[in-house]
Amino acid sequence: MEVLAYSNFRQNLRSYMKQVNEDAETLVVSSKDVEDTVVVLSKRDYDSMKKTLRTLSYNSVMEKIRRRDEQGNKSNIKKD
Repeated sequence: MEVLAYSNFRQNLRSYMKQVNEDAETLVVSSKDVEDTVVVLSKRDYDSMKKTLRTLSYNSVMEKIRRRDEQGNKSNIKKD
C-alpha cells in the first residue's frame, strides 16, 4: 500500500487513478491532519469488499460456511 502526500496525489490524480484501476493498487493519501487521511481503491475492489461484507453479515450463510469448514477438517483427520 503506497502512502502519498495530498499535494502529490492532487497533482498526479489521473495517473494515480489509472494505477489504482490497472494494478489493483490501494493508495493512502495523507495530509497534515491525520483525520483527513483517506484510502483510495478501485470501484471494482470496493464493490467486491461490500459484497463480501454483506455475505458475512448473514448469519445463515456464515453458519453454512462454518459447518462446511468443520466437515472439511473432520475429513482431513487421519485415523490410525
